[in-house]
Amino acid sequence: MATRAAPTIRRLREHTVEVVSDSGEGAQKCSQIFGAVTAKMGNGVWTVEIIPAEIQPPARVPEGASGNRIRIGAGQVTNWGDETNLVVAFNEQVLLARHRLKALAPDATVLIEDKWATHDDPEIREQWTRAMAELSSTGYRLVMVPMEEQCLTLVDDPRKGKNMFALGMLSWIYDRDLERVYEQIAHTFRKKSEAVYQRNVELVNLGYAWAAEHLDFRIAIPPEPNEQAMVVMNGNEALGMGAIASGMELCAMYPITPATSVSHYLSEVFEKFGGVVHQAEDEIAAAGVAIGASYAGKVAFTITSGPGLALKTEFLGLAIMTEIPLVVVDVQRGGPSTGLPTKVEQSDLLAALYAQPGDAPRVVLAPATIEECFHIMVTARRIAEAFRCVVMVLSDANLATGVQPFPRPSLDVRWQADALDLGAVPEGTKAYAWNADTGLSRRVIPGQGGGMHTVTGLSHDEGSKVAYSAGVHAKGMAMRSRKLAVLGSLLAPPTPYGADAGDLLIIGWGSTKGAIEEAVDRARAAGGSVASLHLRFLSPMEPGLAEIFRRFRKVATVEINYSDTVGDPYITEENRRRGQLSWLLRAQTLVDVDCWTRTPGEPLRPAAIVEAIHDLMPARGDA
Repeated sequence: MATRAAPTIRRLREHTVEVVSDSGEGAQKCSQIFGAVTAKMGNGVWTVEIIPAEIQPPARVPEGASGNRIRIGAGQVTNWGDETNLVVAFNEQVLLARHRLKALAPDATVLIEDKWATHDDPEIREQWTRAMAELSSTGYRLVMVPMEEQCLTLVDDPRKGKNMFALGMLSWIYDRDLERVYEQIAHTFRKKSEAVYQRNVELVNLGYAWAAEHLDFRIAIPPEPNEQAMVVMNGNEALGMGAIASGMELCAMYPITPATSVSHYLSEVFEKFGGVVHQAEDEIAAAGVAIGASYAGKVAFTITSGPGLALKTEFLGLAIMTEIPLVVVDVQRGGPSTGLPTKVEQSDLLAALYAQPGDAPRVVLAPATIEECFHIMVTARRIAEAFRCVVMVLSDANLATGVQPFPRPSLDVRWQADALDLGAVPEGTKAYAWNADTGLSRRVIPGQGGGMHTVTGLSHDEGSKVAYSAGVHAKGMAMRSRKLAVLGSLLAPPTPYGADAGDLLIIGWGSTKGAIEEAVDRARAAGGSVASLHLRFLSPMEPGLAEIFRRFRKVATVEINYSDTVGDPYITEENRRRGQLSWLLRAQTLVDVDCWTRTPGEPLRPAAIVEAIHDLMPARGDA
């Protein structure tokens, strides 16, 4: 009997794998478990969900591809990278989707379900043949895997088993600790029966054994020891945990993709910490409940995505006029209207700032990493209360669903809100006793002796009495706006990444930080004089930007939103619509800030940004 050759072990610093299937076949569950186990074993990880725009798209169509990309590194991983090296595909149509998006490396290895080649339906066999013909010109290595045949030895419905079989294959390829895999399965299916857990473990073992017997390659990516205790979670979980850590006690929301999973997480744990999740009848009511809770002295927040933000507009104006502290989380997706519910975009910045009748100043923050999603909720709560204002947190679909390890936060009691002072206020206290310099005023909680007043969305004086005189109205506007300037005076100038001066400065915000900084590193390694700056405060903006900009020959933003391209029909330098941050920075600094923006419905890839850096680089002699 011939002895099978030992598999080739490729020792790498990083590798990227995707699992893709039709919706409902569990590719995401497989990938989430694999990503979490990999992170817990000490590797750097960044995951990105591949989600069709429709909730239940038809099976076996490229547009219905569902799954995850997991980028694995020996060290920290900050973005999803450029190309996938290994794919587990449950049918050839979802593989075509990824191929056509140029998501696969030219030499990618593809483990693909082989049942479709000999399917009873001649139309499916024809689809398989056409797909193989399309892929024949590539350098992919296709490995046929009898996933369904194998799964049928354990389960009656292989559609509910292939994902765990695939998890077993990946566990063998990347040498994952099976005990950790079992633990993560137990956690993932903690609400299911023991029988479900056992069946999933058996399927993992089946996939592991099949891979060990039939595959001729393995991937070794050494983890780097980390002395710090780490946690692994996605951005929406981090937002929820941050809300708890900040002492917020009420989340009022209406389900909307991709924000909903924040409330799913909180619904499981919030009550243990004294919090309440209120699912309102619509987005408007959710904003009203949060404002009412904050008015009554609680610390409240509401969470939504683009279309929901539009519906909350009138109530947010009320919170600003009445100076009721409120945190609003907007997990951005593609728009306008219902747009791309499951795809990432950064197109809500101007809406977050200005989509309001009248002058309605508010604070706008944008976390750049999953770790920052946690801490920014503490910052947002503290600013909202200290300044009696609305604070908007702009996350996005990339952060919402991406999984990354980060150091376990050391909880600090100062993150929590102070206990309510319900004692009587000094006689004569007015509801809006604005400090003439700062615009700040004491927050009077309903029920405090001597604090009775009428709350109104109408223009009012310091005593909250409706007043239409020009002087009263102007003073109220000045006081509400002044608070932003005061907050801005407390901020430190940001520090450029890569260099303090040079030819080109790239500016970003939100989830693009990792991709931008990786692109800057590559460009600098190739001799480019480029640096980047990532902004977290978008209203008010961090100070010193104009001075920083002057140290570079050219400044440009990189964003996931739309801008016109000069040279397209009717588009000129004068009428060009620019990226949203570019628009803001030009107004703020009077510097000619250029932009490079894309709306691909997926995170930006570092290689694309490197090309943009090359194109944006000023020619010698240009100012």
